[in-house]
Amino acid sequence: MACRLAASSSYTVVIIPLRTSLYSQEALRFYLWIKRMKDLEKEKDALWSGLEILEKGRLWYLQRLAENRALRCVERRNGSGIHHKRPAEAPSCLPTHIQRVNGSLGSIMSEPNVSSNPCLSDPLADSDLRWQNTVLTQKVSEKNRQISVLEMKKEFLLEELEDLQAC
Repeated sequence: MACRLAASSSYTVVIIPLRTSLYSQEALRFYLWIKRMKDLEKEKDALWSGLEILEKGRLWYLQRLAENRALRCVERRNGSGIHHKRPAEAPSCLPTHIQRVNGSLGSIMSEPNVSSNPCLSDPLADSDLRWQNTVLTQKVSEKNRQISVLEMKKEFLLEELEDLQAC
């Protein structure tokens, strides 16, 4: 999927003199039209940014699928039910995160008027908080994974110690 992913962050200021009063109906309509154009421009920028993220996500998903396929082939070659005596890898939290992302994308695409949602007062602050939450969640997940791996290594080493002491 080749597409042009370029986001434009520049805005143009237009000053048009009105023939009537600043407080006239014409001035109000013009102001509301300019405001709507500005909102549409921001929405367009956000959509381009989202498209870029989706393209990166698509490539990431394809890479994970290829890795998953390769691991399944390796497991089939090694035989089923045969476990080597080595510390087991920590179970991944990745499927849960992927399901959460898929659900979020599905709900965004199924909402009829996402852009006109009045409850989103400051979308930039909201997205910043969501991004920070995502980063922190990833860090916590990584630390939990490291703890699990260390606990499994500890158990493995304790078993080896018991075997050596028994001999």
